[in-house]
Amino acid sequence: MAHYEAADPISARELQSLFDRLFKSSYNVCLKGGAVEPLYEPATTSAPATIYFRADYPRSALHEVAHWCHAGAGRRGLVDYGYWYSPDDRSAQEQAAFFAVEAKPQALESLFCSALGLSFAPSIDNLSLPITEQDRRDFERRIQQAIDHYGRVGLPKRAALFHRALMAHAKTLR
Repeated sequence: MAHYEAADPISARELQSLFDRLFKSSYNVCLKGGAVEPLYEPATTSAPATIYFRADYPRSALHEVAHWCHAGAGRRGLVDYGYWYSPDDRSAQEQAAFFAVEAKPQALESLFCSALGLSFAPSIDNLSLPITEQDRRDFERRIQQAIDHYGRVGLPKRAALFHRALMAHAKTLR
């Protein structure tokens, strides 16, 4: 993921502010950068849910917000939405499971990037396992199918709100 540069259309801090304005009071959730690893923590009686993203990378923020937008109410009540996260050294079976759960969130991330004019590249997120070109193409096809699906039926509610806000932000830069 690319670090924020002056030429980027939005900084991580601006993304945090935009997200929090949209969702903090209505969904009791906030977005925070600076994390070594991304993490979602559900709300408690004393604190809102928190979406942590890596360092100050806008792409990491968009990726983590995409996961939150995709997660249903039950999943939003679980740490990291109840999914396992395994860094490098996933087995081929674990990587196949990763591809299965990541296509829709990465489709949302792609749409968020597009709204801002940022480039998007699918994240394989496993540097130690050799990924075949066919597996890579299949994953990219799954992402495109999800994008096409959202184009036909519309984005999930929270994703649509965030997407519109990103497009509005991008218009202020023109």
